[in-house]
Amino acid sequence: MRAPWQALLDWWFGQGTTAGEIAAEKHALWFGYRAEQDDLARERFGALCDEALHGGLEAWAENPAGWLALILLLDQLPRMIHRGTPLAFAGDGRAEQLVRDGLAHGGDVLLSPIQRVFIYLVLEHAENLSWQELAVAQFGQLRDIATVDEQPLFDDFLDYAVRHRAVIARFGRFPHRNAILGRESTEAERAFLAEPGSRF
Repeated sequence: MRAPWQALLDWWFGQGTTAGEIAAEKHALWFGYRAEQDDLARERFGALCDEALHGGLEAWAENPAGWLALILLLDQLPRMIHRGTPLAFAGDGRAEQLVRDGLAHGGDVLLSPIQRVFIYLVLEHAENLSWQELAVAQFGQLRDIATVDEQPLFDDFLDYAVRHRAVIARFGRFPHRNAILGRESTEAERAFLAEPGSRF
């Protein structure tokens, strides 16, 4: 019987067999904004996302693939389905706990390197410097085990982790979230937000 999380993983990772092929096919879904992508995420996975955000689907975490899918439903999908609202970040706390538990048991190494990217992105999204340090370390490990052909891809993931860490080290939070979350920006944060690339 088909696992309940398989449709999400198929949509997210596509049909490629190497990290390079998968990233080439899915990069725009992962890191680009198109309204139709958000609409499709909402149509296909909105109910599962809401269930995850309300504490459901606990049994998924007992399987490595299910654990990954549940983390996607808590970390990536809300950023699409609830883009521009506080709900975009509503799953972060539970996702962080799932990642913490999984890393403690070595669950991440049961996944492919390109799948592990989306485990470590939870760390990269955290407004916590120790988590950011761990994200940089984990992305560094992925870069180190990458094939020569795929090193540029994983170098890029590592570069983004380093850049996220720098923002948290400087401000203790991501200033680009302030308006959405109703937080008052400091003068330094407002100046930073006026710089190119400050919003990732």
